[in-house]
Amino acid sequence: MIETARLQLRRFTTGDAAFALRLLNEPSFLQNIGDRGVRTLEQAVRYLEDGPLASYAKHGHGLEAVTLRETGQPIGMCGVLKRDAFADRDLGYAFLPEFWSNGYAREAVAATLTDARARLKLEAMAAFVSPGNAPSIRLLEKFGFVETGRAQVTPGAPEALVFRLAWSAPLA
Repeated sequence: MIETARLQLRRFTTGDAAFALRLLNEPSFLQNIGDRGVRTLEQAVRYLEDGPLASYAKHGHGLEAVTLRETGQPIGMCGVLKRDAFADRDLGYAFLPEFWSNGYAREAVAATLTDARARLKLEAMAAFVSPGNAPSIRLLEKFGFVETGRAQVTPGAPEALVFRLAWSAPLA
């Protein structure tokens, strides 16, 4: 678990299915990230099992639930993904709209990047973002990500902008 001043980032469990169902069906998620075809609690459990939980087992990391530290209320997800089609691991995040514009994404991304650098010993990280998602583009640029091109992240999906962050000093 990662803690910040206001947040906790923890591994998902199947008990988070109701939250995942809601987040994955938010219009902003569907528009900017894509439709995962999750419409029921059973499908949400399967999404968690086949996605984040499988990633923890295979790679030691994955998307994590972002919760308010004071209450434990889930407000989003943030983490490091490994996609077979891409060399670099990538940063992923999404938050419920009622928690936007409070600095939570910035705080969660900062903690995730620090953990990726320290624990995973990564020297670079990618991020994929919908071309129309100006707030995410601004957030990535604040952390030093630079746009490097376009890619189709999943078959049949529209092209996404590819951003990359390379840390300047190698880890000792």
